[in-house]
Amino acid sequence: MNESAAAVGTEPAPERGDAVQDRRERIARRSQDSAAPDRRPPADPGTDAAPNGSRPTHGNGVVNGDGTSVGRRYRPDPSQGVPSNGTPSNGTRADGAGSSGVRPAEAAAQLPGADSPVVSPPVRLSSAPAGQDPAPQAAPAPTTPRTPSSASSPSPASSATEHPRVRMRQRLARFGTGRPAPMPVLDPLFTVIKANHPKADLDLIERAYRTAERMHEGQRRKSGDAYITHPLAVTTILAELGMTESTLCAALLHDTVEDTPYTLTQLSHDFGEEVARLVDGVTKLDKVKYGEAAQAETIRKMIVAMSRDIRVLVIKLADRLHNMRTLHYLRPDKRVRIATETLEIYAPLAHRLGMNAIKWELEDLSFATMHPKVYDEVVRLVAEAAPQRDQFLSGVIDQVAADLRAAKIKATVTGRPKHYYSIYQKMVVRGREFTDIYDLVGLRILVESPRDCYAALGVMHVRWNPLPGRFKDYIAMPKFNMYQSLHTTVLGPGGKPVELQIRTDEMHRRAEFGVAAHWKYKESAKNTGETPSPAKGAPDDLVWVRQLLDWQRETADPGEFLDSLRFEINSSEVYVFTPKGEVISLPSGSTPVDFAYAIHTEVGNRTIGARVNGRLVPLESELANGDMVEVFTSKADGAGPSRDWLAFVKSPRARNKIKHHFTRERREESIEQGRDLLARQLRKAGLPLQRLLTVEHLTAVAGFFKLRDVSSLYAAIGEGTVGAQAAVNRLISTEGGEDAAVDETSEDRVVTGRRRRHRGGSESGVQVLGETDLWVKLARCCTPVPGDEIVGFVTRGSGVSVHRTDCVNIDALRSEPERLVEVSWAPTAKSAFLVAIQVEALDRNRLLADITRALSDQHVNILSAALSTSKDRICKAKFTFETADPTHLDHVLKAVRGVPAVFDVYRVNQ
Repeated sequence: MNESAAAVGTEPAPERGDAVQDRRERIARRSQDSAAPDRRPPADPGTDAAPNGSRPTHGNGVVNGDGTSVGRRYRPDPSQGVPSNGTPSNGTRADGAGSSGVRPAEAAAQLPGADSPVVSPPVRLSSAPAGQDPAPQAAPAPTTPRTPSSASSPSPASSATEHPRVRMRQRLARFGTGRPAPMPVLDPLFTVIKANHPKADLDLIERAYRTAERMHEGQRRKSGDAYITHPLAVTTILAELGMTESTLCAALLHDTVEDTPYTLTQLSHDFGEEVARLVDGVTKLDKVKYGEAAQAETIRKMIVAMSRDIRVLVIKLADRLHNMRTLHYLRPDKRVRIATETLEIYAPLAHRLGMNAIKWELEDLSFATMHPKVYDEVVRLVAEAAPQRDQFLSGVIDQVAADLRAAKIKATVTGRPKHYYSIYQKMVVRGREFTDIYDLVGLRILVESPRDCYAALGVMHVRWNPLPGRFKDYIAMPKFNMYQSLHTTVLGPGGKPVELQIRTDEMHRRAEFGVAAHWKYKESAKNTGETPSPAKGAPDDLVWVRQLLDWQRETADPGEFLDSLRFEINSSEVYVFTPKGEVISLPSGSTPVDFAYAIHTEVGNRTIGARVNGRLVPLESELANGDMVEVFTSKADGAGPSRDWLAFVKSPRARNKIKHHFTRERREESIEQGRDLLARQLRKAGLPLQRLLTVEHLTAVAGFFKLRDVSSLYAAIGEGTVGAQAAVNRLISTEGGEDAAVDETSEDRVVTGRRRRHRGGSESGVQVLGETDLWVKLARCCTPVPGDEIVGFVTRGSGVSVHRTDCVNIDALRSEPERLVEVSWAPTAKSAFLVAIQVEALDRNRLLADITRALSDQHVNILSAALSTSKDRICKAKFTFETADPTHLDHVLKAVRGVPAVFDVYRVNQ
């Protein structure tokens, strides 16, 4: 029998001599001790003694006397003949006692070397899949000294074996002391990461966090928080999207290269080339400050960076989202600028990447910052209408769920949330009332497979009648951002329309997280050893990114580039077919000319006609989803595009290609075209042509663009190398700003309303201190009324002008203190005071009629009114009237606030 057999509980070979006798005596003593009741507290699961004298560790390993690991800890089961880990023992207990009835203490004592520490070489654990116990390994035979002295004289080590629990706890106290202490601040992040990627390298992410924390030490954000809270929050957002370790490390380190001494070379050495490349891409986006031209250059850099690796833009979007969440710590003007930029650039880019969860939050945060009063009004309207809508929605959900169960379709049915900005946009763009928008119920049905999507669609169309023209199949033909779903609108209970979105769970994840869901899928496929098959619309197939890269190279003017970008990323799309059946994606409203340029530049330049669905159509005809388009080209040498095409083409590619073609045309034609474009742009902006189109102004603009003369400026505008809008902006700057450019002479002004007569002191309701016969008038710049703090100013030939102490002109008046006089209110029955109020409301039908009726009910005589409506459908109305009693003004303001859709009323200066 060899020694290794003893390690698994087989009886060892008998010894001879005095050592044998001593061993038998100790066996007898220990047998008596084991027979006595054990008064020690029960051992906790982490401190069970292991066979062959080894020391257990926390977890499943075993530590020898020298601290080396020998394998998984055995957990004997008294009722079974096998160890608790399921390893058969062939009738031998794991604690060394066989099935012959030998007591555990006796069996343990029969092992050789029981009175001396066991020293064994470490045994490597066999690898096993996650969630399974590794197969137990047989421990090697213990090495035991066979000299009589080792058996007869107890050593310090042998006395220590009398207290194995003490030695074991000492060992555990020292175990793992070389590893850094865990960081509780990372626990929420790690929880999210492990939920998406169970095998993620958390040590790498923790190392990146420690590096970022060390580099940003001492830096603070505007809120006063430590700067490290920002990259940690950005990383958490990306982890929730399912991004992988490289992206998460880059997010933690994305500001280190720009804001700390940490270099890109060091980062590449510490974390690898992939992380360094992502950090470098994000850093380049942050180096350019935002201005009109600088912003365009920054967006250009973003397009170049995301064309190389789309994850750069994903990190930038998460960075912008956290900055928007903490925007309230900045100055108001900076908040509005950042929110506008977010709404125009970043939210549409998130939409283009299919990351709707980020897009919706960016839009709502920007909306609340740019239009806080309108935002509060929409929130209030939603809160008031929610109970009734939710009750109807609950009934529809129950009906849909019951129908799907009856059809044996496993599905999850939920209400589709409506976001505040989308509600506002529908009110602005479509001109619809709030009740028409919010009463439209939306449901989302999640099923298991695409086949179930179409089956569920059939069930819904059997239950309720579908509305014609409202069905869209984005499963067969996905959107540009990988979005897939079935859309339909049916007439639900009570004849109310119900919008339905039917998709699988995978499609839903892609709809919420877009390109991030694709990266998560690729990572999971890599971990499982599968070969990921790219789905339709995967990021590798984001053709629009490559298109942006092409035309950003071709567009020199920053203003025109930004305008084209805003159009491109905000536009919806139509999908048409070539005669060979290929799908071409174009901006909504595109024409056969746009289609031709999407095929090839020369095809577009030589287009002379088009056929849509087998019928000849004009080149300016709009294309619809599913159209089959065929274009006819000319083979003549002089064939080329027409300038008239610029009036109806929609795609930036077609527009740029047409303009570039004209750079080869005759100079005279370009000059004439440029002159017309510039004049048209000035008229569109409502600016005076005679004042701005002077030789001096145009020469200055030509010099700004480094052109030789005015003719060269016109030619550049006509050829498209200088945008007409950019030239107009420079003309305005040369004139001294937009206000100076549109400032009209006094002869051109038209005075509306009744001309007020000047009144004396008693009639004006103001008394000059110490004087009784002075001409007193109330200043129109601030329109003071009784109760306001006022001051008098002696004018030259026009008596005393009375101003409010907070008037915008008061600083200029105080520059001549000798002309200031003390005045006080002395209203009489004949006194009447001019008051101007500003009303802000969401535009709707009969809004002005309702406001004027409210004023009339308060017996207000309106002297003048000015009304304007912005492109965002925000109505601003200014009313001027006379009042004799200041308390009456409070009643007037309260009455106007009660008009539906009015969200603010306040007094203003004239």
